[in-house]
Amino acid sequence: MSVLESKAKHAENVSAGGSPAGDVRLCDIRNIGIVAHIDAGKTTTTERILFYAGRTHRLGNVDEGNTVTDWMIQERERGITITSAAITCFWLGKCINLIDTPGHVDFTIEVERSLRVLDGAVGVFCAVGGVQPQSETVWRQADRYNVPRLAFVNKMDRMGADFDRCVSEIRTKLHANAVRVEIPIGKEDGFKGTIDLLERKAHFYDEASSGREVEVTEIPEELKVEAESAREELCEKCADADDETAEKYLENPDLSAEELRASLRRSVVAGKLVPVLCGSSLRDKGVQQLLDAVVWYLPSPEDRPPVEATDLKTEAKVTRDCDAGAPLTSLVFKIATDPYVGRLFFVRVYGGILKKGQNVFNPRTRKRERVMKLVKLSADEQTEVEALRTGEIGAIVGLKQTTTGDTLCAEFQPCYLERITVPEPVMSIAIEPKSSADKGKLQDSLEQLAAEDPTCQVRVDEETGQMILSGMGELHLEILVDRLRREFKCGANTGKPMVSYYETVSGTGKSDFLFDQTVGGKRLCAGVTVEVSPRKRGSGYAVEVAPAAKRGLPDERLAGNIEQGLTNGILTGVLARYPMTDVLAKVTAVSVTDEEAATDVAFVTAAVMGFREAAKAAGPELLEPIMSLDIVTPPEYVGDIMGDINGRRGAVRDMTMRGDMQIVRADVPLAELFGYATAIRSLSRGRAGYTMEPGAFAEVPRTVREQLLNR
Repeated sequence: MSVLESKAKHAENVSAGGSPAGDVRLCDIRNIGIVAHIDAGKTTTTERILFYAGRTHRLGNVDEGNTVTDWMIQERERGITITSAAITCFWLGKCINLIDTPGHVDFTIEVERSLRVLDGAVGVFCAVGGVQPQSETVWRQADRYNVPRLAFVNKMDRMGADFDRCVSEIRTKLHANAVRVEIPIGKEDGFKGTIDLLERKAHFYDEASSGREVEVTEIPEELKVEAESAREELCEKCADADDETAEKYLENPDLSAEELRASLRRSVVAGKLVPVLCGSSLRDKGVQQLLDAVVWYLPSPEDRPPVEATDLKTEAKVTRDCDAGAPLTSLVFKIATDPYVGRLFFVRVYGGILKKGQNVFNPRTRKRERVMKLVKLSADEQTEVEALRTGEIGAIVGLKQTTTGDTLCAEFQPCYLERITVPEPVMSIAIEPKSSADKGKLQDSLEQLAAEDPTCQVRVDEETGQMILSGMGELHLEILVDRLRREFKCGANTGKPMVSYYETVSGTGKSDFLFDQTVGGKRLCAGVTVEVSPRKRGSGYAVEVAPAAKRGLPDERLAGNIEQGLTNGILTGVLARYPMTDVLAKVTAVSVTDEEAATDVAFVTAAVMGFREAAKAAGPELLEPIMSLDIVTPPEYVGDIMGDINGRRGAVRDMTMRGDMQIVRADVPLAELFGYATAIRSLSRGRAGYTMEPGAFAEVPRTVREQLLNR
């Protein structure tokens, strides 16, 4: 299909109200996400997509707080995306289910769980900033789930924009096989349009119609040599990535637009190429070609390989075809609270059909749940439907015991999908109700927030009795407290932000613990042998009861009580009551001298106490979050900034030049970064800027550990 034909199809779509009649075929669905570093222009790009597709009739503006996908009051006040929003539009007869994700590192879980269920993604890059820290993070997240991608270099009209440098950074920093399918006509103030390398045509965008009208002309004479060179590179890369194209390329190196388009689609779906486009979303240039690329190159649900699951009964790996006739297999990837309908459970259907009123099976709880209502989502609006078919994304109303990451499947063929990776919180605050009457309401509200957001964790400090709210950063905690006040009408007093430390073990430890006490005139007696060992850093904790130990129990269900006891011990730690991580707790043997005394409480208590003894013998250590810090500064301030980093227990990883600015990358403990924004402004006279994101957890130095334990 030529560009001119695609524009004609678009005109038909808009005149028809933006959506074709009838049910949408599976091959005509595109489930995509917009991902990027903060301020790269994701939401502005999304607003232009909706406008050109006829989904909206005005252009939303982030600065004016009137965008469709940034619907939360906190998003509109701050001009940032906080929660991923789903919306549907149509282009060239294809149904595009679009999710606009946050770029701020504090809300990285929104990107993680969106990419978990999407079939394709558009990475938006700033033409000035290039590949920035959060760009690398979201790209790694997409790599984790093998999501095919396009790249859109935005802000080509900005001072310092450099398309070729941005493409080079995508190749070197992200290790992506990026290939240009467009090149810009001019840059910075002189950016006028784009050149389609496949069609050998120039596109100029009419500002009077907000870019709706596109003038397609021959390539300007002064750019023909550059365009032909770029097209030759495109043909070569397509031939290298695709065997079918290689045969045609050997016969005739000048491949046609149709041959290149088909080749690019095969290579993108296979994850071998990343087509790169360019434009300026704010100036209404290049987004229509991006929509074309989404339709032409990104996969439909049926283009993706069958989803892999684990059979609940045999623990064997199984696959579920993307087919309406397959057993129901779906994943709950997000929970949100709606003031009118209650909790919404966002779900992606991988196989079968999810129908209103049917019973579904949750392999985690091993219980049935009833689907009371099904809706399709459009930002903060819902449309009720009778069913969600294979490949579709929607939400369920009425579930009771389901959490983020749960699989909902057919009971006669139960299986569970890979759960969503949740990062550990790095910062916390003490929180308490404004009055004793608000205590129950605060606890209920915090439980709802924690159910919606897995990176929001709530615990009670056993020593002080304080309620501790943990999150991914100061902004994340600020938003959570603000939501408590506005959405849940629940006021709370909060303390100063604190670093969320964790405990781990450096070696192995073992404990034989016998709990034997009389409580309330009843004897409680249970014995356990607990072994504690370290796990790979970043892998979290695990608990298990060995098969031999299970056989020694008078009742199999007691194994669950033992696991609960081990978990309780891990969550309360042994050094300073911080939660433990990267540790394996295993009960290898049990002893039962009196079956009547071997109660649930006895085994829970024995497991907790036995774990603590074993953990103390395994060399417990404190872990602190280390942040990856990227500083952009004029070269004359590099010395002072590096000296300040060293004084904060940081280590510089590397330094590079970007134009006339120096980029300093360093790893610095989060505990040393409170108030850093003020410090760096002072060091550079306000000319340097920085971004940071969680990097890893590392052992606390001995001197700092002693201070923490004795404070």
